[in-house]
Amino acid sequence: MFSKKWKKPVAILMAGALMLGLPACGKKKSEVSEGNGDTSTETSVAADGEEFDVYSDRIKSKTEELNKFLEYYYFDEDPAKQEEKYFDGIMAGLNDPYSVYYTPEEYARMLEDDSGTYFGIGATVSKNVETGAVYIVKPIKGSPAYESGLLPGDVFVKIDDTDITSDMELEEVVGLIRGSRDTVAHLTMYREGEDDFLEFTVKRADINNVTVEYEMLEGDIGYIEVSQFIENTPDQFIEAVDDLTGQGAKALIVDLRSNPGGLLDAVVEMVDYIVDDNVTVEGADSAGLIMTTKDKNGKVLEKFNCSDGHKVDLPMAVLVNENSASASETYTGVMKDYGLATIVGTNTYGKGIVQTIVRLSDGSGIKFTIAKYFTPAGNDIHEKGIAPDVEIELDESLYQMLEIPHDKDNQLQAAIKEVTK
Repeated sequence: MFSKKWKKPVAILMAGALMLGLPACGKKKSEVSEGNGDTSTETSVAADGEEFDVYSDRIKSKTEELNKFLEYYYFDEDPAKQEEKYFDGIMAGLNDPYSVYYTPEEYARMLEDDSGTYFGIGATVSKNVETGAVYIVKPIKGSPAYESGLLPGDVFVKIDDTDITSDMELEEVVGLIRGSRDTVAHLTMYREGEDDFLEFTVKRADINNVTVEYEMLEGDIGYIEVSQFIENTPDQFIEAVDDLTGQGAKALIVDLRSNPGGLLDAVVEMVDYIVDDNVTVEGADSAGLIMTTKDKNGKVLEKFNCSDGHKVDLPMAVLVNENSASASETYTGVMKDYGLATIVGTNTYGKGIVQTIVRLSDGSGIKFTIAKYFTPAGNDIHEKGIAPDVEIELDESLYQMLEIPHDKDNQLQAAIKEVTK
């Protein structure tokens, strides 16, 4: 029914936009653009070749015809749900899993996500676009999800009284998981290897998402695990680098496994702290280039370059897997192109596109794809991912472990071997 190795994550519980590209005037690039309230026509191409226009006589006539038949509908209609699904449909018609409509409630929740603090169970969740399954990527250490025994790969079957179906949007499932402080979520989960579904009662709490954890390993090797890229991640990452180098670290390993991405600003600031501003990589047209974004016509929208005057000159490795996506791939691509780190693990997910988020006049919002991004050497990684320098699969017995002991983690041990050569 389900596979242990989850491919193609769409979004996550704690981070709203995977990559943001178009800032509002006077705002940081990672902050949400404000819509101007314009209600101009949404357009695309209809199946018969006509331009799709919601105000056209053809659409109005068909809508009126449909509503006449719905007068005989047996159950009560839900106008609010019909309106929501109407706007969902416009975005779904783009045939892009990264372009979505947010209700006002979902939009407000997304803003909470990016700040790193929210009420919930404390787990990163994702959706498999091939099967429609919504599953847990990783419970946050110490969270209600972690303490209740939920494991990576557990699939949501039912939340309270609502069955989770394959056609539900991830944001809709997240809304069911979320709630007020001290309320309880009753979860029915599928776990591979179990004969029956598992039941969990998880108390919702105030979650403060610590996105960076670090420690000094044996041999003076600094180990930094980054779970996602949100507003608080750069400060935590820089603190980790400074603390470890201050302790005398002789090498660094950055673990981005199952990190589904996050905010563009966050990863740019982190890369900037590592890379020498004055170094140029083959294929780049400027020193310290981090990434380039281009629109559908190939026009360059923006270039991001290092500028903070700081660099880290140590042997490094980056750990990745098939769920390392978006901003994780930005970080990985920079390290690989500049030859600053050995990439260890499995091929990354392959999300090389940029979204922007716009707030609409009623408090709702849309997220839509505006560009592709390219690594410093000009590589297009979309739907390809980044191949590791050292390819090694995680031992199958470790997939559902909440915490993998370092001495059992065969991918980490391979990274340690690389930085100590």
